[in-house]
Amino acid sequence: MTEETAAPVSGATDVRDAVTVRMPADSAYLSVLRTATAGLAARLDFTLDEIEDLRIGVDEACAMLLAQALPGTDLTTEFELAGDGMRISVSVLTSDGRLPARDTFAWTVLSALAGEVDTSTGPDDRVFIVLHKRRGTVETA
Repeated sequence: MTEETAAPVSGATDVRDAVTVRMPADSAYLSVLRTATAGLAARLDFTLDEIEDLRIGVDEACAMLLAQALPGTDLTTEFELAGDGMRISVSVLTSDGRLPARDTFAWTVLSALAGEVDTSTGPDDRVFIVLHKRRGTVETA
């Protein structure tokens, strides 16, 4: 796990941190990621319910991606903490770059738990799911 703390912009009052967690693309390691998610959300003073929603949301995003991850590759999770919100990007290398379906129950649950959710592809058929949760906002499914 690595942590990079960005230098504050002159006159800015919000803390902005970035943390990257890279681990084998195997569900056996997800407890580490859930713990990291909870710790970082607590740092931003998310409520216990919001922290639990994020933990479950990250777990759900990982489950969607691990199903198509290439064997022997890494699951990469990037956390960006800023002010009253957290952006979490989870990605894996895949064989075909297929995006997760948005018309599934799993996607609906993910959207309800995490706030804003998006997906994209990158180089080498890397698939990303990006969650963005703000503290104290009421989400609607």
